[in-house]
Amino acid sequence: MLSEKVRLLATGGNFASLTTLTADGQPCAQVMWVDCDDEHIIINTEVHRAKFANVQRDPRVVVLIINKDNPYEYAEVRGTVSEVVHGEAPRAHADTLAWRYFNRPYAPEQIQSERVILKIKPL
Repeated sequence: MLSEKVRLLATGGNFASLTTLTADGQPCAQVMWVDCDDEHIIINTEVHRAKFANVQRDPRVVVLIINKDNPYEYAEVRGTVSEVVHGEAPRAHADTLAWRYFNRPYAPEQIQSERVILKIKPL
């Protein structure tokens, strides 16, 4: 179960840094929208992105969620991608996140490949 602090940060419209490992083992970080359920950090991405290839090869990740109102308040979650969700749910979830972050639906022209949800289980 995620802590209350992590859940509040992950669902509060705060940005996160997702760090994955490249093929040669180098860390690679990207700024992302973030979400969660009771047990997982949730990242929504597309299958053509390098971060997706990275977690397919090595599921170890770090997610750092930073409070938009106080950048000195943050939560670091180290974990593994334990599940990849395909199908309709990731597209609908992209809309949910777009409303949370920008008060509008996700623009369909932004989608370049299949959307997926990465469920990250904390260590």
